Amino acid sequence: MRTKRTRFQAAAMACSLLAAAVVAAAVPALAAGNERYLHVRVQDDSKGESVNVNVPLSMAEKIIPAINHGELHNGCVTIHKADMEGVDVRAILDAVRTAPDNEFVTVTEKNQNVRVAKSNGNIVVHVRDHENKDQNVDVSVPMAVVNALFSTAKQDQLDIAAALHALGETGNTLLVTVHDASQNVRIWVDSNAVAKNE
Repeated sequence: MRTKRTRFQAAAMACSLLAAAVVAAAVPALAAGNERYLHVRVQDDSKGESVNVNVPLSMAEKIIPAINHGELHNGCVTIHKADMEGVDVRAILDAVRTAPDNEFVTVTEKNQNVRVAKSNGNIVVHVRDHENKDQNVDVSVPMAVVNALFSTAKQDQLDIAAALHALGETGNTLLVTVHDASQNVRIWVDSNAVAKNE
């Protein structure tokens, strides 16, 4: 009887160790699956050239504060007052943040259409320039990312590191597309380490 109990205990212990090993192996794999990647794809069909960048946001968030060059220091970009030309960007951001979804600006001209809106928690900008090689520009930035740009920085700074962190907490997000007669640019965030062809 004792032998059966000892075997049973040994088998239970072995199963417990096996389960612990499986959990220990699975936790890093699951954590790695939560990584978000910033992708940039630039294609120039006229030259047959392309550039693809796939950067883990966690890595970018750590690297940006380490770069101290030009206007970028400690993860923040300094915007000089002369560049702002008397515009209080923080006041405008607060007004947009508290406003309901709306189309704020629409400009329609013979060769160009521009639209600026807030939609589904995103700031959206669409530009259609028919005069310049039928160039189309679409930008969609989650308000959480816009808020992070201004959250911890000084009055004359944009906090790029905080924005990258906020971007990592969003879902799959298409940020920028630019199309013209020869070039296509696409910037987006998802959980794929390598950009998939689309």
